[in-house]
Amino acid sequence: MVEQSRVRAVRWRDLLQLNRFEILHEWGLSLPWLLASWFAAAHALYLPALACAFMFFLTGLRQAHNAHHYALGLSRPATEWVLFGLSLLMFSSMYAVQVNHLRHHRFCMGEEDVEGASARMPWWKALLTGPLFPLRLHHKALEVGDARQRRWIAAELTGIFGWVVLVFAVLEFSWLQFHVIAMAIGQCCTAFFAVWTVHHDCEREGLFARTIRNRTKAFLTYEMFYHMEHHLFPAVPTCKLPILAKRIDALAPELAGKKVF
Repeated sequence: MVEQSRVRAVRWRDLLQLNRFEILHEWGLSLPWLLASWFAAAHALYLPALACAFMFFLTGLRQAHNAHHYALGLSRPATEWVLFGLSLLMFSSMYAVQVNHLRHHRFCMGEEDVEGASARMPWWKALLTGPLFPLRLHHKALEVGDARQRRWIAAELTGIFGWVVLVFAVLEFSWLQFHVIAMAIGQCCTAFFAVWTVHHDCEREGLFARTIRNRTKAFLTYEMFYHMEHHLFPAVPTCKLPILAKRIDALAPELAGKKVF
């Protein structure tokens, strides 16, 4: 792919630290979209609500992704509670996702990479089998996770079940029911939007991930598609990936050879 010496020469450790404003920004990134979605759904404006729910899901994925690598600028316990909260709001155990995501980095595009399996499919199959994706992630996490990880997963799944019962059997607010349904749909589409888009037609021993360079596209997608950069330096927070991309381009521009779109 590229001489390892050139990759090692990229400066990245100075990008690990977040200042107070950056921490607050990352922590609250999804909140406006969540509230906007709830407000629109409460007023039966379902198309705007769906658009805002999509953006909440995207920004929630960014927060969870950083939390999986403890790159939110928070302590480890605080980060884990952020994952727990996102699990309830996004209708999936984020600890189960973390177990698989870290294995994805270790076994990227290999047989043990459950998360990356959809990238080896045609796009239409990644979409059609999308509903199976979260089930496979949870099953694998419970299979390979240690006792502590399984306790977190059990707590998150219990919380999700209680949340669903509360929403549909107790509160019966249509806007909350809309939210749960929208998140369930989002989870079914994750295999395509969060995995296939950034790894399809990539080689395990070559360019194994895609990236982005257009600044407008990066802004609109909350910088989530600097994926090659993320795989090379997973500890770097998402908000610092554009800086990292420039540094990589200066030393190894061929790493940006495959774009997401």
